[in-house]
Amino acid sequence: MKAAFSLLAAASLALSSAAFAAGAKTYEVTGPVLEVTDTIITVQKGKDRWEINRDANTKVTGDLKVGEKVKITYTMSATEVEVKAGKGKKKEATSPAGAPTP
Repeated sequence: MKAAFSLLAAASLALSSAAFAAGAKTYEVTGPVLEVTDTIITVQKGKDRWEINRDANTKVTGDLKVGEKVKITYTMSATEVEVKAGKGKKKEATSPAGAPTP
């Protein structure tokens, strides 16, 4: 789940300027910073560790460092959608190659 959230957050931050322009819904997570790198901010929220990706376009106000309490605003944006057959739908029957069709 953390990896999926991290990927989703990364996509959100990477596309944040486009998403804000399109009116995407924003979300917030608040908590103490556990780790900071050039690409990830790790925050403790309750019992969960949230890894939020960031890039050069991420606006940071104040001195971002381990132990500081932060509020991170992010959006969610799909990077890929795979449609799966729903339950109860039958797969179309196909004839084997070379078999006569009735």
